[in-house]
Amino acid sequence: MKQMTLMQHFSELRRRILWTLLIFLIAFVAGWYISPALQEFLTAPLLAVWDEGTLLYTGLTDGLVIRLSLAALFALLITMPAALWHIWAFVAPGLRAGERNFIWPILVMSPVLFLTGAGFAFYVLFPFAFRFFIELNQSAPVPAVLLPASRDYLRFAIGLLKVFGIAFQLPLVLVLLNRIGLLPRRQVVKMRRYAIVFIVIIAAVLTPPDVVSQILLAVPMWVLFEASILFMTREE
Repeated sequence: MKQMTLMQHFSELRRRILWTLLIFLIAFVAGWYISPALQEFLTAPLLAVWDEGTLLYTGLTDGLVIRLSLAALFALLITMPAALWHIWAFVAPGLRAGERNFIWPILVMSPVLFLTGAGFAFYVLFPFAFRFFIELNQSAPVPAVLLPASRDYLRFAIGLLKVFGIAFQLPLVLVLLNRIGLLPRRQVVKMRRYAIVFIVIIAAVLTPPDVVSQILLAVPMWVLFEASILFMTREE
């Protein structure tokens, strides 16, 4: 394999960064046009459990801010796989075969697990959480009209999607720490009970304040924790 000079490495890195930025810009433009459909998609779980629900625009620029935010979100989702591929293509030639065989599955599984976590939140958590909040507000002891701001709702919904997507990265983090020698498998097994308590606490902090939502995050994280043990290196 031909050795590259330092300047050639910088040129290669610059080229890959420019390609990633170009993909982001193209995806952002596309996201601008599909953002209304994306907003409708993200709002659907709320309206599905809220008959005759209405979201409020509280400012003159709300429509613009929402559209820009959703376009940027769409661009990030599209750009992330391409960015990971360019990172892999840049560093792979300098890795040994064993290192390549270990790293590339992590780069592939990371976005897959993130989307799995976000999908779980969207299709499983949202109906329970939104129904809980609507019923709680509608049962207020004083006369009240429920008119949530559209920006606040989208911020809340997207925040939950991110939380679940990041939480589903747990197996990759544990397996990575194990493979580089920082987290022996026997230590993880030994600390299982404490890990479960920690998972319950994290679920209680990151999810809405109802038991169902907390369970819906804690149970998958516990399952992923157990699954990660299966992929850890066994000590002799």
